[in-house]
Amino acid sequence: MPNILSVGIDIGTSTTQLVFSRISMENMSGYFCVPRICIVDKEVIYKSQVHLTPLKNAAFIDGEAIREIVAEEFRRAGFTPRDVDTGAVIITGESARKENAAEVLEKLGGFAGEFVVSTAGPDLESIIAGKGSGVFQYTIDNACTAANLDIGGGTTNIVFFDNGETVSKGCLDIGGRLIRLKKDLTVESVSPAAAKIAQHLGIRLTPGQRTTLPDLEKITDKMADLLAQALYIKPQEPLLQAVRTPGSAWLELQGKRINRICFSGGVADCIAKPDGDPIPYGDIGVLLGRSIAKGDLTRSIPTLTGTETIRATVVGAGTYTTTISGSTITYARELFPMKNIPALKLSLKEQDACFEGRVQPLVEKIKWFLQQSESEKLILALTGAANPEYKELKALAHCLCEAMDTALPAGTPALIVLEQDIAKALGILMEKELSGRRKVACIDGIKVEQGDYVDLGKPMLNGLVIPVVVKTLLFG
Repeated sequence: MPNILSVGIDIGTSTTQLVFSRISMENMSGYFCVPRICIVDKEVIYKSQVHLTPLKNAAFIDGEAIREIVAEEFRRAGFTPRDVDTGAVIITGESARKENAAEVLEKLGGFAGEFVVSTAGPDLESIIAGKGSGVFQYTIDNACTAANLDIGGGTTNIVFFDNGETVSKGCLDIGGRLIRLKKDLTVESVSPAAAKIAQHLGIRLTPGQRTTLPDLEKITDKMADLLAQALYIKPQEPLLQAVRTPGSAWLELQGKRINRICFSGGVADCIAKPDGDPIPYGDIGVLLGRSIAKGDLTRSIPTLTGTETIRATVVGAGTYTTTISGSTITYARELFPMKNIPALKLSLKEQDACFEGRVQPLVEKIKWFLQQSESEKLILALTGAANPEYKELKALAHCLCEAMDTALPAGTPALIVLEQDIAKALGILMEKELSGRRKVACIDGIKVEQGDYVDLGKPMLNGLVIPVVVKTLLFG
């Protein structure tokens, strides 16, 4: 089976990095069986230097400088954009809120290859970093629950994994670059979240004026305390909600007990280094690491050493964003590739109505979704059924086709993604029902949630599978 080359590009609050990975696939079925193509290995083959993220000012990323960094790292790695099959470009942390974040991603389009995606969003970053740090695999290997805290310059992305399943994820505006300082402790800048924490403590931080090391330590101690609250180690206070990253989910343990905790991101390297200059990088990153090292987080839960720290997000982006569809699928080859298709996820109750042939509720839902997403197309996500009868599948196909004919613009493709392995039969029935009015792509083996966007690559392995990236797009 062939390998595919994946690139991960992470433009963070403090640093910008690239990783190239080789993803290997294999047919896990025996002879005379339906093919079952699986990703069997992911190998990082090149890690870039860790570059400081270039900024024009507090509101704008220097897109041209980013482009030069990416171009140079492609040259060092020995690859061209045409060599790349998949991957992700992710703008993370405070950088995702810069006014030209989306524009910067567009500037990287020429380096991203035909199918590399542009993604951002604090909750997606939490999952990617947790996979890149090794925590995701650790929970599978040890059948346990673990939390990964990816602490960067602007945010802390938190994810809980239980035996390889994502229990919860979220993000807080806590990071090492939220207060920037000169060597003499003159304050250069203070983020809104850091200002809230300082005000809560009665500490005055004014750009252009000097502060003190004890006051900075009080602020980072409080940041560490808030992280402990986020993991339900300590009672939660209103300040925790005040530093929650806009657009992120609220963390819930859902009755699980955390067996291990792991730290990744730039601040993770500071947790294990308590000595030396407290302000070596002109920010509070080292102080925050020291506060975490002595705080309730590390005292309450055994700490796991991750396989990656500062590179966790970019390794995750380059090796864990891509999955592949099932091999019993139906599609019109000329549709691909497609990017940034908004996903409409049907609840089980709504799906049952479709199996029963009730069309109008789905028509109303599709019209509402198209208006909300300001899009002319969508991908309809269903759980599906394990062993549906033929008449049930036929009723579902009729309902989906009639609803799309009513609600979608003429010629817009009928795109369906399912978790259960029924895409081949459903897709054939839909093609027959539509009689060429719309192209059909019906794939399975993929889990999609409401609010996700989906990228579909060109069919691979003689058309057996389609590479898929499920992602969250969020700017501002």
